[in-house]
Amino acid sequence: MDVSDAQWRNFRGNLPILTFVFGIFALTANIMRACFGLKARGMSYIWLFLSSAYLVYLHGACIIFVMAIASLNYLLVKIFARTKYFLPLLWIFNIFFLICNRVYDGYSFSMFGAHWQYLDNFRGTFRWQICFNFVILRMVSFGYDYRWSILGSHFNHEKHVEHCYICKSGKACYQFLQGKSVTSDKFSLSIYLCYLVYAPLYIAGPIISFNAFASQLEAPQRNYSVKDMALYGIRWLYSLFLMELMTHLLYYNAFAISGIWRQLSPMDVFIIGYGVLNFMWLKFFLIWRYFRLWSLICGVEAPENMPKCINNCYNLESFWKNWHASFNKWLVRYMYIPLGGSQRKLLNVWVVFTFVALWHDLEWKLLSWAWLTCLFFVPELILKSAANAFKIESALGELFFREVSALAGSVTITCLMVANLVGFVIGPSGINWLISRFLGREGLPVLLGLFVTFYVGTKLMFHIEDAKRRAH
Repeated sequence: MDVSDAQWRNFRGNLPILTFVFGIFALTANIMRACFGLKARGMSYIWLFLSSAYLVYLHGACIIFVMAIASLNYLLVKIFARTKYFLPLLWIFNIFFLICNRVYDGYSFSMFGAHWQYLDNFRGTFRWQICFNFVILRMVSFGYDYRWSILGSHFNHEKHVEHCYICKSGKACYQFLQGKSVTSDKFSLSIYLCYLVYAPLYIAGPIISFNAFASQLEAPQRNYSVKDMALYGIRWLYSLFLMELMTHLLYYNAFAISGIWRQLSPMDVFIIGYGVLNFMWLKFFLIWRYFRLWSLICGVEAPENMPKCINNCYNLESFWKNWHASFNKWLVRYMYIPLGGSQRKLLNVWVVFTFVALWHDLEWKLLSWAWLTCLFFVPELILKSAANAFKIESALGELFFREVSALAGSVTITCLMVANLVGFVIGPSGINWLISRFLGREGLPVLLGLFVTFYVGTKLMFHIEDAKRRAH
């Protein structure tokens, strides 16, 4: 069994205790809501109590750091939200702590005096600075949503309802809940802290905006029935079985982590890189859907991560929209659009991906991965703009455009493979090795084979999309 991936090993090993704890939490919260008719403020106290107990187990005395930084952010938002320099302040504050938390490795209590040193013996079972990356996203979301509630939101509710089949049915989709500002009383300290440390989504997400969370704390989600949640859980169990089978038979990660890939052929290196990418997809699919399921049971619907299979994406934009989808929604709402959106698209992707790399960790290989992705992303954006401006009037022109798109898709998938090999397998130091191996006599036929394979795969994806369009 290949459990060389530390993240998967920890999640898999802690599944029984996590399931027991979240079962108790869900039962307690739902009984309290049903018995006392609690709304947002009342439920925030219940979840603050449950989540605080959870954080004390995870982080021990380090919960002090979490609450101290969160409280400072709350004060900053409440004091400066109406000022014109609020947004730069919010970003400087949060990026400062994002970097400092990693540089100082979560801080030591001895830094604040010898009489606090004994607290370093009670740091819990899980490093708080890892989870705090998600808390930072929530703190930024709270700041923006509070500011927009004061200045007015640009979200057009009526237009959205006209085009959304969920909202037309009398329910509320995530986009509606996110765009609609909540009332001023929802921006209280208790609801804010509850949002930051809400137990089902605390460790790994999915990421949810403050507006959407506060709305569902007031009135639980109605989009998923008990039957829907049961089917969701059964599908998750089938996916877990698939992961167990895969890690039992295929050892991609062990090859990647051990460095044995350096002794293998270009074809083997490609298979390992491709296998690691698929393993990562399934790993995050299981982790994110597990926590999302518990959140749904507790009445809060978060955006779905991994809504589309990794092997059904032939361009970078589609890949990122369908990987960490909730993070993508967050980036679009709180970074991309405020930076100017599509008007400055070619510049914005560099800012956004650099932040994504820093958010994950302070490592050169992640920055290399981010900048490589941008380097591959820019030509795709230029080609897409040109394609949208080009009007096809004949069947021959349509066939030519489809073939060119398939070739572009095969190039994009290869570039995506290279970016992820650098980011997660070989590192920046392995780029020269990769180029020399794949451009050598042994590597060129493999590279050609990859292009042909990805070209055929892209054509199949086109047919899948056509079939879906005809079905609708």
